[in-house]
Amino acid sequence: MITFWGSVRFQLTLARHSPDVLLIFVRTPLTTLVLLSISEYAGRRDLAPYSIMAPVLMTLWDMALLIAGEVITKERSWGTLEALIATPARLPVVVLGRIVAVTTVSLLSMGEAWLVARGAFGISLSIEHGPLFALCLTVSSLAMAGTATLMSALFVLAPNARLMQNTLTYPFYLLAGVLVPASMLPDWVRPLSSAVFLTWSADLLRRTLTPGPVPDAARSLAVIAALGLAGAAAGVLAITAMLRRAKAAGTLAEV
Repeated sequence: MITFWGSVRFQLTLARHSPDVLLIFVRTPLTTLVLLSISEYAGRRDLAPYSIMAPVLMTLWDMALLIAGEVITKERSWGTLEALIATPARLPVVVLGRIVAVTTVSLLSMGEAWLVARGAFGISLSIEHGPLFALCLTVSSLAMAGTATLMSALFVLAPNARLMQNTLTYPFYLLAGVLVPASMLPDWVRPLSSAVFLTWSADLLRRTLTPGPVPDAARSLAVIAALGLAGAAAGVLAITAMLRRAKAAGTLAEV
């Protein structure tokens, strides 16, 4: 736990001075403004929950992808990867802690989206199921961190990590039902959507903003948690195997 929380504090310090992190937070209110402008122009205020929650989930995913793609690469470029691996701290724990830090900070985007909706359009959405909303957001953030841990290993193995990061943004938002409900996608795509935790997160978060009961809430939370844990476990195994092969081959600096 000392390693984990130390990694969290370290990443929070880096994030305060990172232009990329700040850029994502600048983009969130602009995206909210665009999406709400479209729904308001169409006279569809009932779509406000979609227009507000979409930028929040996009920010969470963007931030997780950003750190996942750079956490090992930057340690290597700084020349500190070998020293880090030589310490008793396990690299997968360090990676997970740093990703958890940024996904937690990303929750500030919720306030940004709400302020834009209220200030620019006079829209004030009430959270009808507050405890469930908070629980879903927390579980989704942890699932995001777990999935990004797996991505960090894949990015190291990919020939072009930046290209892979870009590929996993807007197409992924459509697949996960962040921009539009997954139920509106073609039938052959829906099974793929069901395998993405963000699909369940987006659907459950939107339902917590509307009156009436929220059926299958426990099931949705369980699926989100299970998919997140699966991603984290796969990520830890992938990073461990990658380091083991690099040590055996003497190519640690090329990880």
